[in-house]
Amino acid sequence: MAQLGNDPPAHKTEQRKALYLYFSLPILSWALYDFANTIFSSNIITIFFPFYLQEVIGGSERLNQIASTFISYANALSSLFLVIFTPLFGVLIDRTGKKKKYIIPLTLISVLCTVLMGIFSVAGLEQTVSGLPITLFLVVLFYVIAKFFYNSSLVFYDAMISDLGTKKEIPLISGFGVAVGYVGTVVGLTVYLYVGNDGFHEAFIPTAILYLLFSLPLFFLIKEKPTGQEEKKSFFSGYKEIIATFKEMKAYRSTFLFLIVYFFINDALATTIAMMAIYAKAIVGFTSGQFIILYLVSTVTAIIGSFIFGYVTKALGAKKAVEVVGFLLLFALAIATFAINEAMFWFAGSLFGVALGAVWVTSRTLIVELTPEHKRGQFFGLFAFSGKISSIIGPFIYGTITLVLSEYGNLASRFALGSLMILVLIGLIVHQKVKTSEV
Repeated sequence: MAQLGNDPPAHKTEQRKALYLYFSLPILSWALYDFANTIFSSNIITIFFPFYLQEVIGGSERLNQIASTFISYANALSSLFLVIFTPLFGVLIDRTGKKKKYIIPLTLISVLCTVLMGIFSVAGLEQTVSGLPITLFLVVLFYVIAKFFYNSSLVFYDAMISDLGTKKEIPLISGFGVAVGYVGTVVGLTVYLYVGNDGFHEAFIPTAILYLLFSLPLFFLIKEKPTGQEEKKSFFSGYKEIIATFKEMKAYRSTFLFLIVYFFINDALATTIAMMAIYAKAIVGFTSGQFIILYLVSTVTAIIGSFIFGYVTKALGAKKAVEVVGFLLLFALAIATFAINEAMFWFAGSLFGVALGAVWVTSRTLIVELTPEHKRGQFFGLFAFSGKISSIIGPFIYGTITLVLSEYGNLASRFALGSLMILVLIGLIVHQKVKTSEV
């Protein structure tokens, strides 16, 4: 069994040290879990679930906007539950010191619900609700549950990074993990070869299998360090500790400011990820096959961006690196909003990939820099909490704009995507107030 936190021999050179980090069993197993959950994220959240909804609901410009609203509200509902529970997960980490113990059941439930999406998408139930098949609502229900447990597992997974190396090593480890994760996207896209342009629901079960398969190294090859006596307190009593932390906000001012920054930047990211498939098809006229290729290109740039930004973060510091990522995201959104041809959208998608890969590298590193070890679990929980609050508001705003302006057809989606630029700008302004010398 691999042991978390094993440091490389001191006599290794920097280059050898990096290679040691990347190919040590604990870090490689941890990175492969990113590989696994990115398959779920890309295949289900970004591609095949939106395509499935458009396949069932869409058919005209107006119905495409209704499908967009359906996707947005499903993501917002999942995030609502995450808002309630993710701060408590962080407290649980600080109380028990355990991460893998919780990652395993959360992942297994997410996998099971993904399988159920596939089963009910082909179930021959004749009942309808508001003129739509009841199987559609069941697929959406299991999507909401699967996404909730997927995101819940990430709280524990992200917090695990602080056990894997020193603060100087963490930017490289984080970048490596994200890069390996996006390689998972490429592997996940092979499901499209099986599915083709019809019957997108057929991707659900193969995705669940891949998700489980590449999670197994973390399940079996990582052994957590002993943590001593666990605190025996009720799960929901964790809110008392969260409230106490908020009362100490002045002591962790920059950390809380960065949570606000992350709220706005992730708002734009999460909404774009959820809506980019249907936007590319409805606005730019991409076919399903073209979008898959675009997504593959974006994934390659995300792999490059995440790996490079591990070194950029180490050189510039996490705060400046986050700022660079924010401007890249802003530029990508601007191009996509005003895209008038496929070439512009190809460029925007590639640039968005770089920003997407880099944001996880820089933000996780900055959280470790800003937080004391005894409260790190709480702040990773609040980090996820910030992201999930934004994951409610962003899709809700996007979906509401497309619903209210649905009579204007495709222009509604341009307004909705353009609104995300305002959120990124707010995040960049607040980021100027973050200081990295508190901890």
